[in-house]
Amino acid sequence: MKPASALLALLLALVPGGAASAADGGTAIPASPEDIARRAKIAIHVGDSTVTVGELEDRLAGIPPYQIRTFGPTRAELVQAYVDQVVVRDLVLGEGARQKGLAKEPLTHERLLRAKSDATLRALRFSLGSPMTVPAADVAAYYDTNRSRFDAPERINVWRILCASEDEAKLVITTARTDLTIPKYQDLARDHSIDKATKYRGGNLGFLAPDGTSNEAGLKVDPVVVKAAGALKDGALSSDPVPEGSAFAVLWRRMTVPPGHKSLEEAEGQIRTTLYRERSEGAEKRLIDELRTKYVHDYDADPLKVIEFPALDAGLSLPRSVPAPRK
Repeated sequence: MKPASALLALLLALVPGGAASAADGGTAIPASPEDIARRAKIAIHVGDSTVTVGELEDRLAGIPPYQIRTFGPTRAELVQAYVDQVVVRDLVLGEGARQKGLAKEPLTHERLLRAKSDATLRALRFSLGSPMTVPAADVAAYYDTNRSRFDAPERINVWRILCASEDEAKLVITTARTDLTIPKYQDLARDHSIDKATKYRGGNLGFLAPDGTSNEAGLKVDPVVVKAAGALKDGALSSDPVPEGSAFAVLWRRMTVPPGHKSLEEAEGQIRTTLYRERSEGAEKRLIDELRTKYVHDYDADPLKVIEFPALDAGLSLPRSVPAPRK
């Protein structure tokens, strides 16, 4: 199957490049009635499938110049090669798949659904533009609202062994000073710390802000710990136990991250990406909720309870087998 040779000439004015459009960031040029009729003409007909001149033009316009040149040195040759090697080939193979009923096979059906799902989300993201289309006013407003994200205070990395008594803490300090190394300190934390959340990682509290919050998710300590560690130099061990509630802490200040500041100009790219991601995710959720409301009518969870799933192999690279049906 070949495209009509008379229509092939209609594609040549487009390649390479073409008129600017809204899709590539240019200004869309209104189509004349003659151009609409030209683009509507059928160029290829394979089985039940047809491809119009306009569809071919759009596909060719989306190919990067460096790639489209691989189809031939002249416009006529590259258009003909692209149509024969890509478009007609896909149509012929698609027709063969339809004749064999491959779309009815479970795995193929699932892949087709996934392809349509992904294409729907891609189309949605395309309609939202790109991070660069986020208005400057929105970027500035986000920066002002989230100033704390761009003005970071000094943070210090502290390793702390929390002991039940002051005498035990003094013993830990004396022992640690004889061999102040990471392995030794980790052993002491494991044997003496009553803080179950950190004892098995050497008492590492992460990088602490003045208010005691850590860069480790969900971890915060008494600001008295930060104040006491602030009096130490990097690499120094506390000389005396530090009261922390009813317990006593042994502190090892490991390192310091100086305060940081990002101007609006420096943070602009990060903010645009964040806002675009938030808006994309919000639009996707709204679309999915809308489609679910519109198309999901009957949903019975009871049959899901009888589905059998192969046992997990605990991380081993062993083939999984589906259990035999129950009799």
